[in-house]
Amino acid sequence: MCGIAGLIHRNGSSDIGSEMTAMLQSLKHRGPDSTGFALYGRPTENQCIMRFKVAEQEEMKNGFEIRQQVIERQKEVDHRLETLGARVTLREDATEYSHRYVFSFDGDMRRLADYVEDIEGVEILSIGAGLELIKDLGDATTVSGQYSLSGFEGTHGIGHTRMATESDVDIRSAHPYWAYPFNDVSVVHNGQLTNYWTFRREMERKGHRFMSNCDSELIAVYIADRIQEGDDLETAMVSSVEELDGVFTYLVATSDKLGMAKDVMAAKPMVLYESDEFVGLASEEVAIRSIFPSEIETWDPYHGEVKVWQV
Repeated sequence: MCGIAGLIHRNGSSDIGSEMTAMLQSLKHRGPDSTGFALYGRPTENQCIMRFKVAEQEEMKNGFEIRQQVIERQKEVDHRLETLGARVTLREDATEYSHRYVFSFDGDMRRLADYVEDIEGVEILSIGAGLELIKDLGDATTVSGQYSLSGFEGTHGIGHTRMATESDVDIRSAHPYWAYPFNDVSVVHNGQLTNYWTFRREMERKGHRFMSNCDSELIAVYIADRIQEGDDLETAMVSSVEELDGVFTYLVATSDKLGMAKDVMAAKPMVLYESDEFVGLASEEVAIRSIFPSEIETWDPYHGEVKVWQV
């Protein structure tokens, strides 16, 4: 099953934290195991935002010992950022095991990400100028409340409700996926890629690193790689439909764009609403209507279709 949703405000910002929460909560029946958000605020010059975790939620049930470990892990993150010359201006504890840092850094972001993630038990969820990626176990209302997402002002976002079928129920296996180490590229996906390992090995030979064994992460890395090679987002997505095998519908977001792609069989659902001010997409129409009390007209994208919208 699984459910995906996205929205973009084309002429301004809104409380996308609350809007995405409503959309994803209406898709809870498609995936109750975990919920994830990739929310895009207005970038601030020379400023990056890093979301990272120092443990899995389930680990925290192990008591005093794990709590001491997560404290030490966060201290080591601070030490390594300082060593590389990153200047942290804000530290926020979203939970005992998940944190939000705002920092400035003019060095090699891949080196920074590698150095931080070399700490045992630490995983970076996202680094971006506008992107903040939040995911955890539970439905949308639970995760949104836990991470105080209501009131998050931004221009666009994507999200996912997950029913675990092939991997563990944990944060690492939850969507969205950030295209490590590329700023501001995130993906949510409903479906299955049958040539995942072939393309993963190709991406790894090019120097890309994967944080999970989930096929959805491949789409994020694939898109980021094509953009790095010079493609614009739409061109990269058209290539993905041609080269990635399987049944899939996915949404991808960058710092200023939101895109949608369906495979040529169009087996995985997607409903679309578009106006001059707003675009909403979801696996089911109920998600779009959760934030539009008035009557609206929606339609289903065609098989093999790619669409991209810009802030």
